[in-house]
Amino acid sequence: MDETYLKSLSSITAATLTALAATEHTLRHLHPPLLPALRDRLTPHVDRLETVLAEYRATAAPQELRAFHERFGEGATLALRAIGLLHESPPAAEAIARVLAGMRAFCRAQESLYALHFFPPLGRWFVEPPLHEQADGLDPEPPAGVRVGVMHTDGEGADARGGFSLYVPERYDGAQAWPLVVALHGGAGSGRDFLWTWVREARSRRFLLMAPTARGSTWSLMGPDVDGPALRSMIQYVSSQWRVDPRRVLLTGLSDGATYTLRCGLQPDSPFTALAPVSGVLPPAALVGTVAGQRVYLVHGAQDWMFPIATARAARDALAAAGADLTFREIDDLSHTYPREENARILTWFDPSLTPA
Repeated sequence: MDETYLKSLSSITAATLTALAATEHTLRHLHPPLLPALRDRLTPHVDRLETVLAEYRATAAPQELRAFHERFGEGATLALRAIGLLHESPPAAEAIARVLAGMRAFCRAQESLYALHFFPPLGRWFVEPPLHEQADGLDPEPPAGVRVGVMHTDGEGADARGGFSLYVPERYDGAQAWPLVVALHGGAGSGRDFLWTWVREARSRRFLLMAPTARGSTWSLMGPDVDGPALRSMIQYVSSQWRVDPRRVLLTGLSDGATYTLRCGLQPDSPFTALAPVSGVLPPAALVGTVAGQRVYLVHGAQDWMFPIATARAARDALAAAGADLTFREIDDLSHTYPREENARILTWFDPSLTPA
C-alpha cells in the first residue's frame, strides 16, 4: 500500500475511534451542570478529527480501496458531526435539540462504519474488550439461506414509525435457538438508532437483537396500547425466520421505552421472560398485570433530572410488594441518560451463560 495513504488511513482511524469514545463518554455523563466541563474536554478531539479528516479527503486512495475510502470518510464525517454538536454551546432554547441531533449522528456514524468492521481497528469498536484480539474471527461464512448482520424493515431509506431494526450476529448459524433482546428507544427516538446501544454486546455474547420504533412519536404510555400487538407480531416474525429461544426473551428500554417496558412486559399475554427498564417510571396500570414472579431489573440514576430517583424507589417498593422478582440498581453518577456499562450486568442477570466468547 502507498505509504502516504497508509499514514492517512492510520491517522483517520485513530482520530475517528478516539472521537467516538469521547462522544460515548460524554453521552453517558450528560447532566446539565456538567455540560460546560464536558464540552471543554471535547475540544481537542474535535480539532484533531477536523484536521485529519481534511487530510484524508485530500489523499488519493488506491483504486482497489476507493469504496472503502469513501465509506470510511462518510463514517468519520458523521462522527465529527456528532462530537461537534455536543461540543457546541447553543442558545438554551436549542440545547436539547442539539444534543439529540448529536446522539443521532453518533448512532449513524456507527451504522456507517459497521460496514467496515472487517477492518481490525474498527472491528474492535463493535465487540467487548475481552474479544478485541479475536474480532477478526467473528465473521464466519454463514450457512446457505441464513441471513446475518444489520437489517431494517424500512430498508435503507428514511425512518418509518412502527418498524424495527434487527441485528443477527454473524456467528449465528441456526444450529440452536438463541436468546432475543428487544430494546426500546426513548421518546422521539428510533429503533434504528437505539440498536447501537446493544450491538457490541450482541456481537460478543451471541443473542439476537431487535430494536423497534414506536408507532407514534413515543410508546403507548397512556390510552389504547397500539404498540403491544405490533411488538408481538415482530417477535413472531423474527421467530419464524431465525431460531429464538422463547424461554429467554428480554425487554429493555430507556426513559419512555423503560416506562413502556413495564406497561407492556407485565401484561398477562406478554412474550417477555425478563424486563430491564432504565430511567423510566412505573405506570399505575402495570400493577394490574402479571407482576408476581416476573423478573425485573430496575435501573435508575440518583442524578436523574427528568424522573427523580424518588419515583424509582417508589416503583421498587410497589413492584416488590406486588411480588416481582426484583433487582434494583441505583447508580450514583447517572443522570437521565443511558448507562452503557450496565448492559453487561443486565445480561449476566438475564442469562449467566451469555458471556463474551
